[in-house]
Amino acid sequence: MTVLLMTPPMTQLNTPYPATAYLTGFLRSRGYEAVQRDPAIELFLEMMTAPALDIIRQHVEDNFESFEDDELPDVIYTFMAEFDRYRLAVEPVIRFLQGKDPSLALRIVSRRFLPEGPAFDAIAQMEAVSGDILKTAFGSLGLQDKAKYLATLFINDLSAVITQGVDPYFEVSRYGERLAAANPSFDSLYETVMGEPSFSSEILEQLVEMYLEETQPSVVALTVPFPGNMLGALRIAQTCKAINPDIPIVMGGGFVNTELRALKDPRVFEFIDFICLDDGERPFMTLLEYFDGKRDIDDLVRTYFLAENDNGEQYVHYNENAELHDIPQTDVGTPIYDGLPLTEYLSLCEMLNPMHRIWSDGRWNKLTIAHGCYWRKCSFCDVTLDYIDRYDAAGADILVDRIEELIEETGQTGFHFVDEAAPPKALFALARRLIERGVVISWWGNIRFEKTFTPERCQLLADSGCVAVSGGLEVASDRLLKLMKKGVSVEQVARVTKAFSEADILVHAYLMYGFPTQTEQETIDALEMVRQMMAQGCFQSAFWHRFAATAHSPIGINPEEFGITLAERPDILFAENDVDFTDPTGTNHEMLGEGLRKALYNYMHGIGYDQSMDFWFELPVKRTLVKKDLISNAIHNLIVSS
Repeated sequence: MTVLLMTPPMTQLNTPYPATAYLTGFLRSRGYEAVQRDPAIELFLEMMTAPALDIIRQHVEDNFESFEDDELPDVIYTFMAEFDRYRLAVEPVIRFLQGKDPSLALRIVSRRFLPEGPAFDAIAQMEAVSGDILKTAFGSLGLQDKAKYLATLFINDLSAVITQGVDPYFEVSRYGERLAAANPSFDSLYETVMGEPSFSSEILEQLVEMYLEETQPSVVALTVPFPGNMLGALRIAQTCKAINPDIPIVMGGGFVNTELRALKDPRVFEFIDFICLDDGERPFMTLLEYFDGKRDIDDLVRTYFLAENDNGEQYVHYNENAELHDIPQTDVGTPIYDGLPLTEYLSLCEMLNPMHRIWSDGRWNKLTIAHGCYWRKCSFCDVTLDYIDRYDAAGADILVDRIEELIEETGQTGFHFVDEAAPPKALFALARRLIERGVVISWWGNIRFEKTFTPERCQLLADSGCVAVSGGLEVASDRLLKLMKKGVSVEQVARVTKAFSEADILVHAYLMYGFPTQTEQETIDALEMVRQMMAQGCFQSAFWHRFAATAHSPIGINPEEFGITLAERPDILFAENDVDFTDPTGTNHEMLGEGLRKALYNYMHGIGYDQSMDFWFELPVKRTLVKKDLISNAIHNLIVSS
């Protein structure tokens, strides 16, 4: 039995999404023949060729046939006006971003080789504030990085051409997302998949046909990590069924685990035969045993499939089977990347900020230190779901063994630990083992800003190869942090992040606004806290997220405890996640959100720290009540105590 595993488009362009590598490693350790492909990167690369641009141009001309030049979107106008330069540059730029042609950097930084569309406006906007922003960011010798940044803007423009002029569902990392995210009805997705194929879906179909011919699979398995992967998953399944109607199609992944827990629409099973929830190893292995005739269908674990009632009517059945336990982390095996085109991924520089770019720059091997979250108390988080609630660690020696195996296979020493929140004790143990065994890697991951991260322990992590961490400051308000049971305070976060920065570890802070009962005053004060922390060098990068109540979080389950009222929910037949709510506080979060993002964007580029709070907002806002030396005093307490 041969299993073909795929990640549908789109996820990220610089490194493979790890789910298929995890499952490939696990299945091979259990004696199954598992192969994997990444249609996401291959689809993108097929679209970024000179012949593909010829086709894209024809689509654009057809779709904008009746438009005058001054009516065209800016990115479309530039594409048509500079088409010959786009066509000439696209393939060399892709090779450069793959690390295959570094000498092209000299031409790219000349600013005369690449056509410059609307994506390049960001440079002019920043230069209007702070002068030669590229020289500030890269100096005179940062040639490769500067070229990578300009090349990324070029790719962003071409991606926008495809989205605005050819295929409205195409986005580099969120392909067709709005069709699936928290959509209670399957109608829009179903109609899109059953309708005329788009430009990108035609290429995807050709890739899938090639994969099936190459691998001759007995089973096809698709991982759907995000809402934006669902459209691609259905198109892949549709193509597989057209070629071989009898081939079983299995689906799982993060989107499924979070949003399809109330699935009822049988039309989904016109494309997919089985849908597995939560960790995939046990459910998938049980399915394979069922296909082999070794188990009954009632043995399936956390699996949806189509069944018939006594009247012959089809309905969506869910089989739990709690008697079969999940595979412990010690036994899941080492991820295997065989079958993925590791030399074809693109290293992008999407922002000048050195920490922010890590997500899109470089090829990172992905590993998990521990399954689930050791804290699992935050009221905004899906703590009732398996991927958070079931905590299970593997141990330092096993992790270092897996790290060495991955280095041997991939030739890469960069590691991204993809835990919900890496447990401090396990991190410290891992760091010591890496140092003791002389294993040289560069690594980063997500943590909680706990006080256990002292300056000495931050230095230990740095010595083991830690280059960056990310964690949640969230609302930057002690009252709200307590309400959300985050387990940290603003001053504690300041001290911990400063300790990481002092150890030359880059820090990214996740920020949140619009939390239940959050006032305008608290929001402005939060921005002032962030301004002070970034000015003091506590963290270098951050992102504001608009709070959303989710169905599986304590807030979604017990909204009255947080002072809000949930909106009446529609009948859920497909996806469920975000839940609308009414907050009696009445804060204008839409207006505030724009100002928060504008201020943060400037802070991340090292500018705007001296501007008053009201400079960033369209409407007058309250004056901050935060003392100007609050964060510096908190950091001073760290220095004195250490």
